[in-house]
Amino acid sequence: MQPKTHWEKVYSTKAPEAVSWFQEHPDFSLRFIRDAGVAKNAGIIDVGGGASRLVDELLNEGYSNVTVLDLSAAALQEAQKRLAERARQVQWIEADITRTNLPACSFAVWHDRAVFHFLIEPEDRKAYIETVMRSVKPGGHVIVATFAPDGPTQCSGLPVMRYGPGELHGQFGNAFSLLEHAREEHHTPFGTVQQFVYCYCRKT
Repeated sequence: MQPKTHWEKVYSTKAPEAVSWFQEHPDFSLRFIRDAGVAKNAGIIDVGGGASRLVDELLNEGYSNVTVLDLSAAALQEAQKRLAERARQVQWIEADITRTNLPACSFAVWHDRAVFHFLIEPEDRKAYIETVMRSVKPGGHVIVATFAPDGPTQCSGLPVMRYGPGELHGQFGNAFSLLEHAREEHHTPFGTVQQFVYCYCRKT
């Protein structure tokens, strides 16, 4: 099954609150975005944001230049429906992050919670990082969260990569300075716990 077909099926058959990665309040993501200290009109992209509630929180905090990118049209539609009129304040992109062409130097903050760990092929990780390099401004901030070494080996029926902070930062290389990293115990809607690692970097 192609990735897009898989994710369209997930979001067409399950409520956003019924997937393992659901967060009522994306506290870790918000903390790192606040720590970036960017202007309220700075470009922020949430990669794989889909039906995530991070976009709601960013709008609540006054950020006015938010982009949400996801492979699944159904996921994006869930977020748009939830936001109602406020959805017009957001740029929505339906695309595969490893095969899309984002505008150069357009984002001050790149956020990804739980997309990068699905990239099990080296060429897909390479394409992803090249997109980060091209589309994030010099001095911009990159926040990526993946499963930790003691996290799940699969998610939504798909294999994943697991990373420690050094390994995750190493995927991006010397063009990115690691400013901070953190572990998160994510409690799923099913009562299980998943271990995540967050890396917060600056593009040098």
